[in-house]
Amino acid sequence: MKKNCLLVLAFLFSTSFIFSQNKRFELDSLMNRNLYSKNLQSLQFIPGSNDFCYVFDSILKTGNAKNAVRDLLTLSELKKIMQSAGEKETAYIPAIKFTSPNTFTFQANGKLYLLNIKSKSLQTLCSFEKGIENLDIENGNYKAAYTKGNNLYILAGGQEKAVSNENNKDIVYGRSAHRDEFGITKGTFWSPKGNLLAFYRMDQTMVTDYPLVNVNTRIAEETPIKYPMAGMASHQVTVGVYNPTTGRTIYLKTATDTSLTEKESYLTNITWSPDEKYIYIAKLNRKQNYMQLNCYNAETGGLIKTLFEERSGKYVEPLFGLYFIPEKDNEFLYLSQRDGFMHIYHYNTDGKLIKQLTKGEWIVKDIAKFDPKGKKVFFSAKKESPLDQDLYSVEIASGKIERITQQKGTHIIGINDNGDLFLDSYSNRNTPGEYLLLDKKGQTLVTLYANSNPLKDYKMPEIDIFTIKAADEKTDLYCRLIKPADFDPNKKYPVIVYVYGGPHAQLINESWLNGGNLYFMFLAQQGYVVWTVDSRGSADRGFAFESAIHRKVGDNECADQMKGIDYLKSLPYVDVNRIAVDGWSYGGFMSISLKLRYPGIFKVATAGGPVVDWKWYEIMYGERYSDFPDDNKDGYQKSSLLTYVKNLQGKLLVIHGAQDPTVVWQHSLRFIDECIKQKKQVDYFVYPNHEHNVRGMDRLHLYRKLYEYYQQNL
Repeated sequence: MKKNCLLVLAFLFSTSFIFSQNKRFELDSLMNRNLYSKNLQSLQFIPGSNDFCYVFDSILKTGNAKNAVRDLLTLSELKKIMQSAGEKETAYIPAIKFTSPNTFTFQANGKLYLLNIKSKSLQTLCSFEKGIENLDIENGNYKAAYTKGNNLYILAGGQEKAVSNENNKDIVYGRSAHRDEFGITKGTFWSPKGNLLAFYRMDQTMVTDYPLVNVNTRIAEETPIKYPMAGMASHQVTVGVYNPTTGRTIYLKTATDTSLTEKESYLTNITWSPDEKYIYIAKLNRKQNYMQLNCYNAETGGLIKTLFEERSGKYVEPLFGLYFIPEKDNEFLYLSQRDGFMHIYHYNTDGKLIKQLTKGEWIVKDIAKFDPKGKKVFFSAKKESPLDQDLYSVEIASGKIERITQQKGTHIIGINDNGDLFLDSYSNRNTPGEYLLLDKKGQTLVTLYANSNPLKDYKMPEIDIFTIKAADEKTDLYCRLIKPADFDPNKKYPVIVYVYGGPHAQLINESWLNGGNLYFMFLAQQGYVVWTVDSRGSADRGFAFESAIHRKVGDNECADQMKGIDYLKSLPYVDVNRIAVDGWSYGGFMSISLKLRYPGIFKVATAGGPVVDWKWYEIMYGERYSDFPDDNKDGYQKSSLLTYVKNLQGKLLVIHGAQDPTVVWQHSLRFIDECIKQKKQVDYFVYPNHEHNVRGMDRLHLYRKLYEYYQQNL
């Protein structure tokens, strides 16, 4: 164990929530909406104008920089309009999308409506059957794509057309593919003018059925899913292009193009060319260490060219499509972390790299929008700090970057058509949520809404944010320390370590409560120190930081978490004999890993939906970080929680959702079975009807289950 002087090298900043009020949280009140900041729904600029709109308290409001915010449409007015049109009224103002200065669309009653706010007239654009899924509206001509069962349909001009007619339920059309990895969120892709529809066709016939069981019937029923485990057969995906006018479908020749022809390739980040002639796909091999950006002919399906390739000794993870520059259909921007950090690259459609637009040891989160002439592009990034998220612009010709949002915090931005006004939704450690209209310099023109502190009447704990060194003694790790309410430095307090530690997640940031939640505040009010470290393996710190887990999942993350434990032990008010660790999913894997790899350190551990052995996890995620089981036997063996059951001491509670399609129930059941074999006692709880997390009001049941476990055993 290292000396304490090596544990904390720099406090970057600290922040305190100390209020004078004395109310305390009750577990049953943690779902009370009044304890949370209010949100403006459907916040957007109205096309063709500089006006903005949003829904708040059942009223659609509008305004601009020159005129005060005013009511545009009330719920009672919307009900009257729907009644007059012979439609069933809605109980609330649903999500809306303005399509012109006077019209917006919304969905209700299984229909898509177009409402003219000026004439107060309502038009039904589409009607949908009950049970349809994966609805994808084309906003130009209001066509709709959707799935019923395993087949894909479109609705155009009031007429339904079947895109597919597949009897084999294991071949599915129009659904998200590759288990939602690689930035994939849907399975249909309308062309820019709405003339064509690209879609995924996923053949799962070669994938093993995995049994889930519905226990709500008189005799329990098996409801199997397709679940490709690491090293096993994966599904095979192709991309079709459907022409609604001709009724003809062609398939891109992705399985026979040059060099990368394996059937289990991942077809990701589908992007149409602006002229609808071509489709671009980031095609990734099964090992995920080689990617081609390919261009295909949307009429014939043939490969036009491979624009460029990316290779890695670890993995390549394409997450974004192409962003074509306005008025330059032969130039686009592409996001890649090839230099170690996610940055913007400027290409032409011949595959020539024109320049790298952004660079540095910070990451771009996404590209938001171009200005109308394509001279500059707006993007969100964590440039000032890994904890903050701001809006920036970069001139495409010069590469000059300007920061637009000025307040410290996490910003979510909407941009008007001219690229000179911004709708900013942000929060920080002192601001529970504000909505602002900003000018092109980031100066506030209008405050749309500023939340008052919803917790002002509560006795709040102190939250400190700082850094410690990782186990490599050089990398900074961000930490969040929540001290008990009524903190007394002369007392000894138990600690609950909340952990995740895996990719695509950052637990600590510059937002309200610094990424914490009311349950953590409740625990602190009950006299617990609540501690979190974003260890190596976490998101938003660059490729080397996140990929530190590659082929050795659990090693560096656990070593970093133990540096956090060393720091806690240096604090005079921490009871080192009463430390608990808690986590869910990857965090559940981490919680049990820490408990078993370091026996005697954690008196109590709680773990929800834990990955127990990565060879039972799904292919896309599991093989990216652990490689194939046959090629990394030592890595799989060392990361398996079954390897360490013999070390179990003290109290461990494992929780799982019986319907979990992500970390299947087999993980924790096999862990319990191994505990029985090795005569180790473990506590276990199942939520029969929940999937990978416990949601809704049952979340309170989970909170109480965990809290009572700490009260009884810590």
